Amino acid sequence: MIKIVADAEQLNRFAAEKFVEIANASIHSDNKNFTVALSGGSTPKSLYQLLSSDEYKNKIDWSKVFFFFGDERNVAPDDKDSNFLMANENLFAPLQIPSANILRWHTEVEDAGIIADDYETAILLFFALEEEERFPRFDLILLGMGADGHTASLFPQTEALKVTERNAVANPIEKLDTTRLTLTFPVINNAANVMFLVKGADKAETLREVLQGEFQPEKYPAQAVKLNGGELFWLVEKEAARFLA
Repeated sequence: MIKIVADAEQLNRFAAEKFVEIANASIHSDNKNFTVALSGGSTPKSLYQLLSSDEYKNKIDWSKVFFFFGDERNVAPDDKDSNFLMANENLFAPLQIPSANILRWHTEVEDAGIIADDYETAILLFFALEEEERFPRFDLILLGMGADGHTASLFPQTEALKVTERNAVANPIEKLDTTRLTLTFPVINNAANVMFLVKGADKAETLREVLQGEFQPEKYPAQAVKLNGGELFWLVEKEAARFLA
């Protein structure tokens, strides 16, 4: 589903309503909890602030929500560039989420390979997965899209795009001269729900290519999000959608 909205405020409000709807459906199902992988960056920050506001904070039983992260920068958890820090300041701390409900990348370890291995192990243990059932089914994964078509930390022409057997990997990104940590496409595509939040005129041309252009996932990784029976939502602010047919 593609939902085009007038501005960032409407984007956040629609996303918050969908977040609450999916969370409550999951909590009241046989699972009895809600598992969500958060995205970082500037776009979801306002969503997190809205979810923790007086208007929304009582719409979910937060004790039954378990938070993961779709990707992370390899920086300390208190670094200004940390996805965890942003979520902590705008969501976890205001809602007083217990640390047991937050499964973050342990970037204080510093070695990206070890961090990714540890995160994969944490996922396998949490979801009680056996070797033959390797990929978890998150109730919701939140994603953004960069102007280059990347999503999570799955950047164009990088090694992680080809990973098929891992849940979490360290992904060297030459153009940024860094290594990021990211969930893989098999995990994303196994989710029950994935919600993209896209805003900004700088993403308009890429979004048209991702949604309506030739299938080139090495160039536009967001195209590789093809769910295995789940629901895919694109929530797009009108400036980002201006080139869509």
